[in-house]
Amino acid sequence: MTQFAPIRFALFDTAIGTAGVAWNDVGLVACHLPERDAENNRRSFLRRFPEATEAEVPDRLAATVAGVRALLRGEKADLTAAPLDLSRTPEFHAKVYEIARAIPPGETLTYGQVAETLGDKLLARDVGAALGKNPWPIVVPCHRVTAAGGKPGGFSARGGVNTKLRLLAIEGAAAAAQADLFAS
Repeated sequence: MTQFAPIRFALFDTAIGTAGVAWNDVGLVACHLPERDAENNRRSFLRRFPEATEAEVPDRLAATVAGVRALLRGEKADLTAAPLDLSRTPEFHAKVYEIARAIPPGETLTYGQVAETLGDKLLARDVGAALGKNPWPIVVPCHRVTAAGGKPGGFSARGGVNTKLRLLAIEGAAAAAQADLFAS
């Protein structure tokens, strides 16, 4: 059995609620989207990582937290330098996350476009499944991957597609406006 480094987590305020990051000596192991109630994020981290301890954000992650805060204020921020611990991540998922991380704020790709980048358009459902297991939302911006035809597609975070559309709207993505045209 693989021995993993000790995990710590921190909660921090953003323009739309309390978010969180969890890390070890290698990098981020999880991120949580903002919640109105900070306790939801705290309980979620402890459910997933029962041995985790709450701590101050280390200096090496300060820019990541600042970037998340900036994005949620509607500012452009580059989170591609945020260190990730990929040791628990299947290889295919890591490839999908790498492509998603390269999508700039305010822009989107479809599941099919990500699949084509991976070499096979038929992998679109697998791309969606990988993004549904993304442990680093916002840092790995799975909300920037949408369905074909201007539809938002799924989103596994609390709030579902509404959260995805809200994040896209904060970033000024055209996909958020297009999705509203088709809402029933």
